[in-house]
Amino acid sequence: MPKKVIPLFTGRNYSLFSVSVGLLVLGFVLMNGNTNAGNSQFQMDIYSFRRITLAPFVLLSGYALMIYAIMSIPQKRNVTKNVG
Repeated sequence: MPKKVIPLFTGRNYSLFSVSVGLLVLGFVLMNGNTNAGNSQFQMDIYSFRRITLAPFVLLSGYALMIYAIMSIPQKRNVTKNVG
């Protein structure tokens, strides 16, 4: 009787992947800002809370969730064996 092969990644893993990729995209969008190439004046917007604190926190949480999604082991299902 051949052994049943358990897939390496399950649907839960793939949903965690997609959420973490969404967090990474959101973090990079938050880090992006209004830039004018022709403007030679210094803009204080580069030091805003969104760019300095919020965006790196969102990025780190996205990377942490990606690591968790890769490292989490699929749950074993309860299989009842017929003794007889």
